[in-house]
Amino acid sequence: MITLVRYELTKTYRKLRTYIGFGLIAVLIPLAYWGFSAAGDDMVRGMSRGLQQNFLFVGSLFNGWFVSNMVMNALFVHVPFLILLVAGDIFAGEATSGTYRILLTRPPSRTRIFSVKALSAAIYTYSLVFFLGAFSITLGLILFGHGDMFTMRDDGIAIIARGELWWRFLFAYLLAGGAMCVVAALGMLFSSFVENAVGPIVGSFAVIILFLILGNLPFDFFESIRPFLFTTYTDVWRKAFSDPIDLLSIGKDVLALSAFFLLFLGAAWAIFSRKDILS
Repeated sequence: MITLVRYELTKTYRKLRTYIGFGLIAVLIPLAYWGFSAAGDDMVRGMSRGLQQNFLFVGSLFNGWFVSNMVMNALFVHVPFLILLVAGDIFAGEATSGTYRILLTRPPSRTRIFSVKALSAAIYTYSLVFFLGAFSITLGLILFGHGDMFTMRDDGIAIIARGELWWRFLFAYLLAGGAMCVVAALGMLFSSFVENAVGPIVGSFAVIILFLILGNLPFDFFESIRPFLFTTYTDVWRKAFSDPIDLLSIGKDVLALSAFFLLFLGAAWAIFSRKDILS
């Protein structure tokens, strides 16, 4: 099993498209930080204007933790597309390159092959999410320094102490990686249908956009279907910065995401296990 996983990861990380996500993140984050360096202090002052009438602030709330959180909020809507560049190719790529027959006629069972590909997709997903986190936090702390973090909430604002931030960010990226694994499973499902990687990537992203639109329409009917859209739960990582942390709410979201993950992965397995390699 370990050998198969190593082989699959080698195939994945040898493809140029695998590094598109890493490259875009490496370019976009410095550009975003350049913009923050010009207007970041004004942004924080505007967000905290109401507090400044009642509290005395010592030091600046504009720091590396603040910009890392802002970048995560700004870029995370685009991360699913970067995940789908690889997940959408995981089965369709085999068909495109003509290796399906070779792959499925070798001794490893289809169950093992599918499990290896699913595990490889999850490893890639977490590697991209943690690269986003490590790169943004490291660069942010170098450029803007440490301090407490100022963050907006639905019920107001919160200031999180510096000593808590490292584990909150780690928790947030763990939750974000899990949410993106659901996106990867959706990409694998679409990839198991077709023999060209473009279709799964476009189709999966279209579903995500559709779900996001439906989940944000301010009508009673669409409010009733929100619990059945997996995109309703993909922002669970934001709850890592609530004070206090609502573990019960996070647990419910994780359970919902797990159900969608198993649903997409189970459907993909049902299709893959019946794949005709003779025609």
